[in-house]
Amino acid sequence: MTGMTVATPWTIAPEPVDSPVAAALWRDYYTEVSDRWYLLHEGRRTDPAELERQIAADKGDRLTPPQGLLLVARHEGAPAGSAGVRLLDAATAELTRVFLVPGARGRGGAALLVAAAEESARALGATRMILDTRGDLVEARALYARLGYAETEPHNDDQYAEHWFTKDLR
Repeated sequence: MTGMTVATPWTIAPEPVDSPVAAALWRDYYTEVSDRWYLLHEGRRTDPAELERQIAADKGDRLTPPQGLLLVARHEGAPAGSAGVRLLDAATAELTRVFLVPGARGRGGAALLVAAAEESARALGATRMILDTRGDLVEARALYARLGYAETEPHNDDQYAEHWFTKDLR
């Protein structure tokens, strides 16, 4: 059957990096990935003062037009996740800050977010998407592999990057 539209509880749209929604999702994202790292490596959660310093230091300015974009996913109208895209050069975009709040996971939102980010990267002129992630973020690595990203050699020297991926967007 053609012309049929399927309703979805998900919406994905650009969001200003300085909006309250973006700030709340960034705080949730950073808290989770930071806590996971510290629990794995030091047996403790993130120090609250360190969390505040990191949030203050990275407002997401690299995810602003015209070179970048922050996407926010909403599930049944409630903010549920984010993904960022930034153009590194005329052909290469970086995927970053892919995150879903725990209560929204397992409902297909991550794949929709990544697809929207890829479409946004194409709109910026990119023909290739790259990303990095950590070894302990096994869910992220599985998602990227499932969505056609290939693990590759390092493309940066980020101290927390342990796995690098690329995908042809053509």
